[in-house]
Amino acid sequence: MSRAEERAVERSVAVQRSRSRVENQIRAILDAAHRLVEAKGDAFTTQELAKEAGVALQTFYRYFASKDELLLAVISDGLSDACRQMTAAADGLTDPLQRLRFFITASLGGRSRDPERHTLAQFIVATHWRLHRVFPKELAEADRPLVDLIHTEIRAAADAGLVTSTDTEQDAWFIVELTRSVYHHYAYAAGTVAEVQEQMWHFCLRALGGTVR
Repeated sequence: MSRAEERAVERSVAVQRSRSRVENQIRAILDAAHRLVEAKGDAFTTQELAKEAGVALQTFYRYFASKDELLLAVISDGLSDACRQMTAAADGLTDPLQRLRFFITASLGGRSRDPERHTLAQFIVATHWRLHRVFPKELAEADRPLVDLIHTEIRAAADAGLVTSTDTEQDAWFIVELTRSVYHHYAYAAGTVAEVQEQMWHFCLRALGGTVR
């Protein structure tokens, strides 16, 4: 190997190490933010976050222009993780309607009165609508994994003749928006969303032209 090639390899290794360090720092910041959100919603400062993540405040601002930008990343990260967990949990379900029912009811969360989960639900509700005014496009992109999850099963059910949806992608978007509305309602209302999960499923199935058995 020539010296020029050796230098190129060294630069490549250095770039890889730098990229790995950046990814680790961002992950540490997001993990710290998730912990703080579960404990106190968005009532934390960037100084508290930096301390929790074990990074300098300047490091935080290297990756996030503002606290709101961080909260957007927290919502996006949390939703992507929830979709991965739901996909894994539904691995044994082969019928598209069974999978669709699971994704719709699971996305409602079955929210309990556990203090940390309750605080998280209220954070999502309050922060989502506030950020929507500032980052509408970015929030739509954050919602995409759930819309895609629902859309895949609606399309599979339509292909199998189980529903009569003529615009599967638009129907998936409407279902996600309806699910969000119900989730938001129960973040502050008495009772739990588990009380209406089956009703929600029946409503969506009828709307898609399916038959409730």
